[in-house]
Amino acid sequence: MSDARPIRLAFTLISRKAWAGGYNYQLNLFQALAKYCPGAITPVVFAGKAHDAGELAPIRKVPGAETICSAHFDRPALASLLPTMFAQDRDAISSFRDHDVNAVWENARFFGWNSPYPTVAWMPDFQHRQLPHLFSNKARRRREVGFQMQVLSGRTIILSSRSAERDCLCYYPRTKGRTAIVRFASEPSADLLKLDPVEVLQRYDLPRTYFYVPNQFWRHKNHRIILEALALLGERGIHPVVVASGGGDPHEPEYLDQILREVADRGLARQFRYLGMIPLADVYALLRACGALINPSRFEGWSTTVEEAKSFGVPMILSDIDVHREQAEQRARYFGTDDAAALAAHIHDLEHPAFVVRDTNNQLGERVRGFAESFVSTIKQAVRAHRH
Repeated sequence: MSDARPIRLAFTLISRKAWAGGYNYQLNLFQALAKYCPGAITPVVFAGKAHDAGELAPIRKVPGAETICSAHFDRPALASLLPTMFAQDRDAISSFRDHDVNAVWENARFFGWNSPYPTVAWMPDFQHRQLPHLFSNKARRRREVGFQMQVLSGRTIILSSRSAERDCLCYYPRTKGRTAIVRFASEPSADLLKLDPVEVLQRYDLPRTYFYVPNQFWRHKNHRIILEALALLGERGIHPVVVASGGGDPHEPEYLDQILREVADRGLARQFRYLGMIPLADVYALLRACGALINPSRFEGWSTTVEEAKSFGVPMILSDIDVHREQAEQRARYFGTDDAAALAAHIHDLEHPAFVVRDTNNQLGERVRGFAESFVSTIKQAVRAHRH
């Protein structure tokens, strides 16, 4: 295969319902490759027959991207042990061969020790090592086994931040010399920006002044500190509105119910407005018009919501973790992950902004071009290394 031909790179689709940030990462990546590096990489996206067709539709609109539905990708979790027993995931590799794949991108699914394809492994973060108490023993072991297999099989490891690379080299020193940082940047397609935010606010019966938290309800996302901050402000007669969207954690579905019960018990239902899992176009409409994005997360590999806020120049109130500092630098206000008073102070300072609907900023194109070019360079290097 010549470098002049596109590399047909296999992906397994990340479900938006299971992990919205991962789904948005893939969709933005495919769009960035099509716009800034056309002809370099053809994303070939494999999904199960049972996968939600609505999640595949936006990918099918991306120029050059291909989608393949196969029962081989409806595999139950228990079958993830097969590659370790038989050296390669034969069903998946058969599908790759049938569709002329040249290289493979792994995230949560390991395709085996003896895969014939040059393979890069994306490790978004090392939360199970940093915050092990947030995982069940089974979930932590399963995640760790997957990471260890990718490390020991010699994969090129793609990371999204310097912070994640430091963690990777600390926990998996064998990866030294095999890591690459590819910083994600978000440029939503024009189709996702057609909605009038004012109409979206009316549809959800929301005020024009609000703060937005588009994080899924996983325990490490730390939504509870927002309730603490709202309660503190309420004691002073201050009643801002925080809008939240996103689904629950499939591994801990009761957590979302706990948060919503606490909202009701504390009398915060008019201030903490939960919308559920809403269409991506609605997410962008709400982000463009909000007073500020809030991300209180205890841990991120590279925050999709922060990156999207940067794309529109949205003010940000962020937890003071290393990766947020790396991403947002001086463009955000920061608070400790357990400092509800500091979060309340930031919300109060930004409580009455002028209503404005933002467009993408002038620096976005170069950031996204850099993301696409860095990705292409890393994939080409992995392919050349495998060839030799």
